[in-house]
Amino acid sequence: MLIKEKMGNINSFNIDNRTIDLFAIEWYEANKRILHKRTEAGREVVLKFMNESQSLTDGDVLYADEALVIVVDIQVCEVIIINPKSMSEMAAICYEIGNKHIPLFYCNDELLVPYEAPLFRLLTAAGYMPKRESRKLLNQLKTTVSPHSNVENRQTLFSKILKLTTSSDA
Repeated sequence: MLIKEKMGNINSFNIDNRTIDLFAIEWYEANKRILHKRTEAGREVVLKFMNESQSLTDGDVLYADEALVIVVDIQVCEVIIINPKSMSEMAAICYEIGNKHIPLFYCNDELLVPYEAPLFRLLTAAGYMPKRESRKLLNQLKTTVSPHSNVENRQTLFSKILKLTTSSDA
C-alpha cells in the first residue's frame, strides 16, 4: 500500500466501528520522507512523502476505508529526563546537548533526549540529576536555523541574532 500524505490525526478522526491497525515507528523514523514497513497486522505500507515539511506524529492516520484505519504509533524508548531548575540551567543544558548534536525533546517542563550512557554520566557529573525512564519522544525541538528568509520583510531567527550580536550599541 502506497501512502503519499496523512489523512489527519486519530484525535480528530471519526473511527466508528473500524479496525485500527498500528503502524509502529521509532522516534527517529518520524521525519523520514520514504519509509517501508509493515503494520502490526502485517500489511505492507510504503510511505513516500514529497512535501519536505511532512513528518509523522503519534496518532496520525495514514489510511482509512469503511473497515480499516492505519494509525502511526511512535514506540516507547529509553530516554534521559532533565528538569531544569532555572532558565539559566535550561540554557546550559540545551547548549551542552546541542553541542553534541543530540536531538532534544520538550514535554511538560522536562527536557528529554534519547538515552546515551556517556551523556547521562556527563549530566550527572554536572549536577543536573537526570533520570532514566521509558517514554515516547514526541515533541522534538526544531533547532535548525536558516540564514535566509523567503518571505518579504520578515527576519529569520538567525538574522535577528546576527543583528543583535553585530550591533554597534553593544
